[in-house]
Amino acid sequence: MAPIFFLAGAPAVGKSTTAHALAARFQRSVHIPVDDLREMVVSGLVLPSGDWNQELVDQLLLARKTVIQMAFTYQEAGFTIVIDDFWDQNSQLNEYSQLFKKPDVYKILLLPSQRVAETRSFNRSSSEEENEYIAFGIRLVYESLDKEILDLEHEGWLVVDTSEMTIEDTVDHILRFFH
Repeated sequence: MAPIFFLAGAPAVGKSTTAHALAARFQRSVHIPVDDLREMVVSGLVLPSGDWNQELVDQLLLARKTVIQMAFTYQEAGFTIVIDDFWDQNSQLNEYSQLFKKPDVYKILLLPSQRVAETRSFNRSSSEEENEYIAFGIRLVYESLDKEILDLEHEGWLVVDTSEMTIEDTVDHILRFFH
């Protein structure tokens, strides 16, 4: 079976860019950004915030269930899959438990220093409001991950400090680790 790579991390750590570059290294591949699926909601989209309400939880679950189905469908057709999603400190991505049980799924947490993540966010945001929103998300994720890194590594996650790495360096590191 073709592998499934699952990349997670805080906002602005390069998940989508890294996932796309990783997928490009394979002859047949699909990049599935969970945010893109969520943004397909035309009316009623709930974005993560300090108010983690049931509608947000339901929308995240729906998107993640859809991603799992897509990944299995494309994998059966021989495609390498690269999924990217944000680290969800509330569910700890338990919605993916069915996916994570598969032996050919590789879990990667992109974890540059918090300062680097904040700088990257500031450099790419288009407005002060967007910058504040993403900075809030970064703080929440890093506070949560401070307590969980060792557990994640024990559960088979590759934790990659990308603070000093280019996208290509990060992809090379991932491929060396899993192949």
